Amino acid sequence: MRQRLDGIGRSLDVYYRDTARTQLMDRLNAKFIRKGGLAFDIGAHVGDRTASFLRLGASVVALEPQPRVFRALRLIHGRTSGATLLRQAVGAAPGQLEMYLNSNNPTVSTASRDLVEAAKTSVAWQDQVWDTQSRVPVTTLDQLITQYGTPDFVKIDVEGYEAEVLAGLSTALSLLSFEFTTIQRDVAFACLDRLEMLGIYEFNLSLGEDHVLRWDAWASARDMRCEIAGLPEHANSGDIYARLVG
Repeated sequence: MRQRLDGIGRSLDVYYRDTARTQLMDRLNAKFIRKGGLAFDIGAHVGDRTASFLRLGASVVALEPQPRVFRALRLIHGRTSGATLLRQAVGAAPGQLEMYLNSNNPTVSTASRDLVEAAKTSVAWQDQVWDTQSRVPVTTLDQLITQYGTPDFVKIDVEGYEAEVLAGLSTALSLLSFEFTTIQRDVAFACLDRLEMLGIYEFNLSLGEDHVLRWDAWASARDMRCEIAGLPEHANSGDIYARLVG
């Protein structure tokens, strides 16, 4: 129990106490979030992105399936006007799924067994331990859209399960982001493939916790695939941004 609380405490330290990071995050999110708009925060964790979207004047539907992390999210944003909090995962179909929980570092808890296996091959991930499992309810992006409306922006950060989230989307959205890791580049490629099936998109990316777009000009899916394929493993992770152009 103490270890789990310490893990969540570290998340709160990382995501809420660095004011410079918060300012960078707000500056980047302001490119995608409009006052009075609607954002979905898929994989909200302790809600730092939710907080940013709210500061920018959007309403937010935030989903976090981990029971203990959701309690922290609810303590922070449960009474915040404009925030709807759901203890659910998002996937390709509604139902339930098994989550692999990392008590010491809950930010990398995942529904992807493939990520757990991939972590064993990476020096940077060697100290990560998924020590327990939890069965959690699952919804889809399509169901969320039906219930809450079409979002202006969707942020997806679900530790290797991003392609499954996009598999539950049947219509193109104007703006979204999804996390990728260099130990699972195939997941990023699958996400790009799915978006190309839904519409014509252009792409940009931000590495790690930089919260800065890497390119001045947005790029094609082909260029993004080349960029991700060429990143060194120590780049570790980032967010790919997609905007609909046709």
